[in-house]
Amino acid sequence: MAFQKAVKGTILVGGGALATVLGLSQFAHYRRKQMNLAYVKAADCISEPVNREPPSREAQLLTLQNTSEFDILVIGGGATGSGCALDAVTRGLKTALVERDDFSSGTSSRSTKLIHGGVRYLQKAIMKLDIEQYRMVKEALHERANLLEIAPHLSAPLPIMLPVYKWWQLPYYWVGIKLYDLVAGSNCLKSSYVLSKSRALEHFPMLQKDKLVGAIVYYDGQHNDARMNLAIALTAARYGAATANYMEVVSLLKKTDPQTGKVRVSGARCKDVLTGQEFDVRAKCVINATGPFTDSVRKMDDKDAAAICQPSAGVHIVMPGYYSPESMGLLDPATSDGRVIFFLPWQKMTIAGTTDTPTDVTHHPIPSEEDINFILNEVRNYLSCDVEVRRGDVLAAWSGIRPLVTDPKSADTQSISRNHVVDISESGLITIAGGKWTTYRSMAEDTINAAVKTHNLKAGPSRTVGLFLQGGKDWSPTLYIRLVQDYGLESEVAQHLAATYGDKAFEVAKMASVTGKRWPIVGVRLVSEFPYIEAEVKYGIKEYACTAVDMISRRTRLAFLNVQAAEEALPRIVELMGRELNWDDYKKQEQLETARKFLYYEMGYKSRSEQLTDRSEISLLPSDIDRYKKRFHKFDADQKGFITIVDVQRVLELMSAIQKGRVSGSRLAILMKTAEENLDRRVPIPVDRSCGGL
Repeated sequence: MAFQKAVKGTILVGGGALATVLGLSQFAHYRRKQMNLAYVKAADCISEPVNREPPSREAQLLTLQNTSEFDILVIGGGATGSGCALDAVTRGLKTALVERDDFSSGTSSRSTKLIHGGVRYLQKAIMKLDIEQYRMVKEALHERANLLEIAPHLSAPLPIMLPVYKWWQLPYYWVGIKLYDLVAGSNCLKSSYVLSKSRALEHFPMLQKDKLVGAIVYYDGQHNDARMNLAIALTAARYGAATANYMEVVSLLKKTDPQTGKVRVSGARCKDVLTGQEFDVRAKCVINATGPFTDSVRKMDDKDAAAICQPSAGVHIVMPGYYSPESMGLLDPATSDGRVIFFLPWQKMTIAGTTDTPTDVTHHPIPSEEDINFILNEVRNYLSCDVEVRRGDVLAAWSGIRPLVTDPKSADTQSISRNHVVDISESGLITIAGGKWTTYRSMAEDTINAAVKTHNLKAGPSRTVGLFLQGGKDWSPTLYIRLVQDYGLESEVAQHLAATYGDKAFEVAKMASVTGKRWPIVGVRLVSEFPYIEAEVKYGIKEYACTAVDMISRRTRLAFLNVQAAEEALPRIVELMGRELNWDDYKKQEQLETARKFLYYEMGYKSRSEQLTDRSEISLLPSDIDRYKKRFHKFDADQKGFITIVDVQRVLELMSAIQKGRVSGSRLAILMKTAEENLDRRVPIPVDRSCGGL
């Protein structure tokens, strides 16, 4: 394999695997010029991936079982673990990766969706003269530029507004943001700029205008985090890595080194979570890249190992798209308790977050009502009083666990490391922990460098520099037009497929079912409000989706956008997956129940239910309940079929509030009264949900 050497001193996000050309295409040069993105030098000659398409999961399991010894075994299929596998396999190392759940099932799919250097970290670096923070920001800004270049279909620059409400803050924040541009250097996406009050309100009309003196706009990147993680894992598989999700490490294997007499880690005992089958996977080097679960693997190696992970929960909520402009985010640099809150457009919705609270490590983090209300209150502080910020507009909520770490080699064991830490145990287990999404590639490079040095592996320098991620090589902003013209897809669906699968979107389009309508010709939607189509379920199985939860949360992002829509799509998704994977009726019902439990606990249903049962003062007689049930069924006269128990609880709460007079003068009460007066004489008209909040 002939690879170009990376430019010395340049830090770049790696991961690509679709690059099969010499240099970059003319379009890439044009796009870089238009977007003012940093130039990322690609390999002069990049070898073809081993596989045109990722092998099936069954084939990957056979490879894991039948390979006598791998050079590298990576435990963990998040962004960092997948990055390690890709870095190792592109150096020519025989590589395996196992993940106990699905790729990106943990923290990597529950981020703020930003690719950023970290404005707040730069502020701390300057205020505290902290060189470590400065280096971390500079590294992240280099990585940001490259990731935008190698995965253009999954990422894009995003302008973010910082509103200013005190005159003295304007020059203060302006200097800070300009320093952010300066540190980025040639990797600066676009120059930041100042807006007057009137111009700021033009760009962000829902902004609180009282006392507003102006705003500063700067640029960072945004991406589809779960799909990005999956693209890294898929490209590693295409280059020859044996990658398998739903493979749990039960224990670490060890043997005595005949030369040194030391006991060394030599692999892992793995269990297929789906079938229960167990077998050994042997490797010269084992890498622990398990994020929040770092310490559990370290203790498999040494039960007396000190804990280095200090988990912190970050909660995000999703609200309707009308809460923010389509193409501009907002940063609250100083919330009521000193945290930073982002308010960002994403997938035609609005993300708000995040919180930062200590938590226990769990596979199923749950967003609390307290954190949801904290975010809503901060949003209210920045939005105009004309915009009513409602709890019912929270469409989804989730909690992600940040794996903050202390450096085990540091004398100060209480000090949190702001950067990533690569630790090597006495038995040779290599642990990579900490860091951030944006810098996953440099973290992977440092980890594999340590593995090569520690275990005397034969490999050259990192070769992930400048490689396109799956779907990125032949993507263009106009690719969706070909999908519309060649296959007869709706424009919105075509744009979604192009932005999700890149140049692989044509493979999804070929699987699309005929609609039976004049237009669109193909592309049956899973749910009316979103552009996800049934063909994506079939294609998702080729991308290693094994469960309904995989499909609603990481192959599509329905669960992260609207949990009610996800629940509505579940029966059809399970039916389609069952047909492809030969599920019996019992398995289908099991998948439905598991997915609904996931939505209830992890994506926001539970907190809403608790709010209704614990905080709402509902006091009704049995006759009242019967009467209100009848009224409710009149509202559902068209029998839409997606009314749930939660919906009934919400209606009963509303009726109780009206009865007690607490909302008797509200717009909603007036509308309800008017609707009830016309219940018996109106003609039923099918109406789609408006927002469908929790």
